[in-house]
Amino acid sequence: MDYVLTEHAQDALKKRHIPVAWMERALTAPELTEADPVDADLEHRLARIPEFGHRVLRVVVNTRKRPLHVVTAFFDRRRTIP
Repeated sequence: MDYVLTEHAQDALKKRHIPVAWMERALTAPELTEADPVDADLEHRLARIPEFGHRVLRVVVNTRKRPLHVVTAFFDRRRTIP
C-alpha cells in the first residue's frame, strides 16, 4: 500500500518508539476503523499489537489524499478491541 508519512507522523513514530511495521499493520489490516469526530477527511485505523502487550495502536490517516497520508500514530490506552 502506498502512503506518505507527514512530518508529524514521522516524529510521533520516533518519539513514541513505534516501529514502522506496526504502523503499517494497522494501516493495511486494521481490526477496526472509526470516522474522526471532527474532520470527515480523517479515518482512525486500530489494531492490537501482540508484541506490545496487545495494546491498541491508533493510526490516523487522511483518506482524501492519494496516496494516503498518515497524520499520526499512538497507543490508545483507553481503547480496547473485543
